[in-house]
Amino acid sequence: MKLTLNKEQKSQFREILECLGESLDISRTQFEAAVSSYNAVGNHLSEINSNLHPYFPTILPQGSFLLGTMIQPINPDDDLDIDLVCQLTGKKEEWTQFDLKKEVGDQLKKKKVYAELLAQPDGRRCWTLKYRESSENYKNKYHMDILPAIVDHGYHILLEKAYSSNEPIDKLAIRITDKKRGDYKSETSHLNWLKCNPFGYGKWFFDRASITVSGVKLFSESVKPVPQYQDEKLPLQRIVQILKRHRDMLFNGDDDKPISIIITTLAARAYNKEVDVLEGLVNVVARMEQYIQVRFSIEHGKLIKWVENPVNSAENFADKWHETPRKEKNFFLWLSKVKSDLAALQESSNSGLYSLQKSFSLSFGQSVVNEAFTQYGNKMRSKRDSGLLKMEKSTGILGGIGMSVKQHNFEGNLGKE
Repeated sequence: MKLTLNKEQKSQFREILECLGESLDISRTQFEAAVSSYNAVGNHLSEINSNLHPYFPTILPQGSFLLGTMIQPINPDDDLDIDLVCQLTGKKEEWTQFDLKKEVGDQLKKKKVYAELLAQPDGRRCWTLKYRESSENYKNKYHMDILPAIVDHGYHILLEKAYSSNEPIDKLAIRITDKKRGDYKSETSHLNWLKCNPFGYGKWFFDRASITVSGVKLFSESVKPVPQYQDEKLPLQRIVQILKRHRDMLFNGDDDKPISIIITTLAARAYNKEVDVLEGLVNVVARMEQYIQVRFSIEHGKLIKWVENPVNSAENFADKWHETPRKEKNFFLWLSKVKSDLAALQESSNSGLYSLQKSFSLSFGQSVVNEAFTQYGNKMRSKRDSGLLKMEKSTGILGGIGMSVKQHNFEGNLGKE
């Protein structure tokens, strides 16, 4: 798939995609509410009378919250899903995975508010706090999955160094609990527990996302184990957000939809440091499939599709595709639909802004697209008021190229006829 837009159309499309990404972002209020909540959980787990206190329990975000790729849910009443790690530095010698999981749960239950929020039964690996269950406050429309984990002494220093330098990320692996393992209630050596590397993955993603502009290497503000809220995102972060939203629109409520870790991993592998979100999105979608491997599986005795975990080559993010073929079918259905929708959006650019907005709404949802086009209109108004808005004579497209536009009553909300 190639870009078929002229220079002015590309500029307009690029601005709209950026506005769409901003509309998909969780708000600063939502972000800060979640951070406040998980910090409070960490403080409770580490209270001096807690059995966990000697092991310095620390709560850190993982997944899309760490990567800066969270998006608003399609349905306004749905929860944000925030993934967290509860790290303990060491443990009692006799503790098994079962014991560690139970100790974390027992400490949470000691505080009434957390006891009421805890989902029952507990999950395969996590404890879940369902904040939405006890609050109608829109800021609390989220649930938190807390993954108990063991790290060794010095891990936190190693983590900070890895995120600020080129330290090997394989050393960032942690050991986690997993109820489906046969040694869940028997193995006491955490070195034999399931290994996981969410923070190594985060560092890998940020390395892929970094770009160089005018000789200056740019990183996301989230390039740290404890991220800050971002008003602006790197192109790869925006691309992942846009792809996840398209997935959600196509498979709303379908448990067999393509999972975010596969979309994120393939997008990051396919990303080639494009500084332009539009070109990056088109190129990523065209190249994603190249990074789906076919490997012989000893477990299954045949060739299977493989999406390699970049920080653990033995882990296949697409392992469920063999067990549930519909998951694989839906992934390729989605990828094909992304390509066709991007082509259709380019065609709509030739028919004017209103037609383009309608096409965007079909792919990404009317409410979020209306908000994006309102933002776009406001940006154009601001450029006009400052004398920077121009119109390309042959196309009539507003942007930074062509004749200067005089002040007029420009309506930002293009969703209204």
